Amino acid sequence: MIIGVPKEIKNNENRVALTPAGAAEFRKNGHKVYVQATAGQGSGFEDSEYEAVGATILGTIEEVYAIAEMIVKVKEPIASEYGLIKENQLLFTYFHFASSEELTHAMLKSNSVCLAYETVEKVDRSLPLLVPMSEVAGRMAIQEGAKYLEKPMGGRGILLGGVAGVKPANVLVLGGGIVGAQSAKMAAGLGANVTIVDINLNRLRYLEDILPANVDTVMSNEYNIRDLVKSADLIVGAVLIPGAKAPHLVTRDMLKLMKKGTVLVDVAVDQGGCIETCKPTTHEDPIYEIDGIVHYCVANMPGAVPYTSTLALTNATLPYAIQLANKGWQKACTLNEDLKKGLNVVNGKVVYKAVADAFGLKFTSVEEVLEEELVG
Repeated sequence: MIIGVPKEIKNNENRVALTPAGAAEFRKNGHKVYVQATAGQGSGFEDSEYEAVGATILGTIEEVYAIAEMIVKVKEPIASEYGLIKENQLLFTYFHFASSEELTHAMLKSNSVCLAYETVEKVDRSLPLLVPMSEVAGRMAIQEGAKYLEKPMGGRGILLGGVAGVKPANVLVLGGGIVGAQSAKMAAGLGANVTIVDINLNRLRYLEDILPANVDTVMSNEYNIRDLVKSADLIVGAVLIPGAKAPHLVTRDMLKLMKKGTVLVDVAVDQGGCIETCKPTTHEDPIYEIDGIVHYCVANMPGAVPYTSTLALTNATLPYAIQLANKGWQKACTLNEDLKKGLNVVNGKVVYKAVADAFGLKFTSVEEVLEEELVG
């Protein structure tokens, strides 16, 4: 198979979808790899490193899309890429379709095959290709939140861990999944008073056991959240419903209950956000204020630490990408249930129900589409 690795062009996105080590694995399996010039530079990988393992460097993104049968990316295509995508071309990347109707319709129109990292799912319901970036984003949420709590950055002027004789900050984490657990761990490690909420009592019991003593667990409901936001200095949105839009746990009217200079970090922004006043921002312009409340809503947080993020991501994605290349997406998705659940859009059809429901589109079962493909 011919593999294409374009350079990421989303604002301040420095990650790359394939390392030289990954390119070497593809070559070892008999595949051709084409990498756009300087695609790996932001993550610390030079073109010469890709060439040394047998990859070919192409000068433009247009050349990469034109030659590739499978495009391996990090972030979803943006508008300038829509016209480059070919019919039947396989795209393997993060899509987060439920947060963008424009992207969904563009991919339907392209008649491409869109396999989303974020919905590849194991039998135990874990999301193996979302976990590494969730770990990075969860830890970064505290790092960035602590920075924007500083007075010159618009925050309350609070040191997260406090000092002797001065109370530490109060951190509220909404959601007890990977992002939430990592956020709570980081905040607790810095000495903050942390409260983590979730709707799953079994998950709360687990978190109670593994997290430090300065982390409290609370059942998530509107009454409790309304009470907790009053004393919170930093609130982290860490809610995920796989493939679907995140619910609003913090509503517009709750901002009036918060102290001026409170910082909100919505890690769920790429799934629509779990804070109603959230809108996607970039590393170039990461924050805005509403009613004196600082909102940090960068949609590609791990892009700020590309070396760590790229290695963590490709460690997880490469085995799946190799399967797709070796067997073709039809056979690979038939044989591997994890990959099958990653299919979201196939040749003009929505095959992931949460995406169809988000925009009132017709849903076609993935089994039906795979049967047609294999027979055809």
